[in-house]
Amino acid sequence: MLLTLLSLMQGCGLIFDAMHRIYPVTTNELDRICRRQQVQIGMAVEPFRPFVFPAVWTDEGARVTGLDTELVRAVSDALTIHCGAPVVPALHLVRFRDLFLLLNEGQLDFFVSAVAASTPSPGRSGFAYSTPYFSQGGLGAISTRPEIIDLLQTRVKAAGDNTPREQLLSGLTIAVQDSTAAHLYAEAKLHAGSVLVCDSLPAAFEHAAAGLSPPIDVILGAQPVLKFMVKTTRRDWRLLGKDAHTPLWFTLADYAVVMAEESYALRWFINDVIFNLHESGRLEQMRHRWINDAYAYPRRASEEGLPFDVQKMPAHYAQGTCRAASLR
Repeated sequence: MLLTLLSLMQGCGLIFDAMHRIYPVTTNELDRICRRQQVQIGMAVEPFRPFVFPAVWTDEGARVTGLDTELVRAVSDALTIHCGAPVVPALHLVRFRDLFLLLNEGQLDFFVSAVAASTPSPGRSGFAYSTPYFSQGGLGAISTRPEIIDLLQTRVKAAGDNTPREQLLSGLTIAVQDSTAAHLYAEAKLHAGSVLVCDSLPAAFEHAAAGLSPPIDVILGAQPVLKFMVKTTRRDWRLLGKDAHTPLWFTLADYAVVMAEESYALRWFINDVIFNLHESGRLEQMRHRWINDAYAYPRRASEEGLPFDVQKMPAHYAQGTCRAASLR
């Protein structure tokens, strides 16, 4: 009987070995990228200025630019050196809410679009984040209505340091972009008032400009994005602050590259790229170049922007709409 069991166990071992040879338990994602000589990268089609600007059509085709695009170029250049052959970044511009889905389905190697790495959500389990490449992120708010700005300033002055930030928004109509950190914050924190979920930030601005009901009191979103927009393109809106010199933050966050949880080799590689960019001073130069410098982004897109798959991109100027959200 013992001999029989031993022979069966040996047979099982042979079967397992055969299966292991045919279906490897693990694969190195960097090797796959090198074999393809192409890295599949996702990016939000909605503009997150200055991280992602709207697409520009040039004589050479469609191009996109921004801080995140320069980071993508740095990663692909490093992959070319690592692989010993040119590695082309295949850029896919899709709705922000679809980036996690496409990565989960294995259609992307990674994506980058000013994503907050510290946002708790059941829908974001199974993903991994790189070393932060931008550390002054988090949620802020803007408004264009003087009476709302005055109301919020009064509430901020009356609130103590331990007052939950979400109480400042009580009774107001808050617009957030679908599936972003602001949307997840609204789902977790906001109890009263109306919340509008918009397909994009431009959709929120269009809703407000058109005077649609309910009127938007506050747009809650990535503070660096909102700050850049009110400084450059949305001057009729105002970034809300604790005082004239201190912005009003609702959360703090680091922005990172997103990849599958099991992409260990790729994560080490991208972490090394970000580390080297930091050590050389280039990362700080990139931040200053995109956030503080004066420039015309269409010119930068035509001169240095990356091409992308236009066929997989939703209609560029269809920025979507806003709809009421159901919150607890």
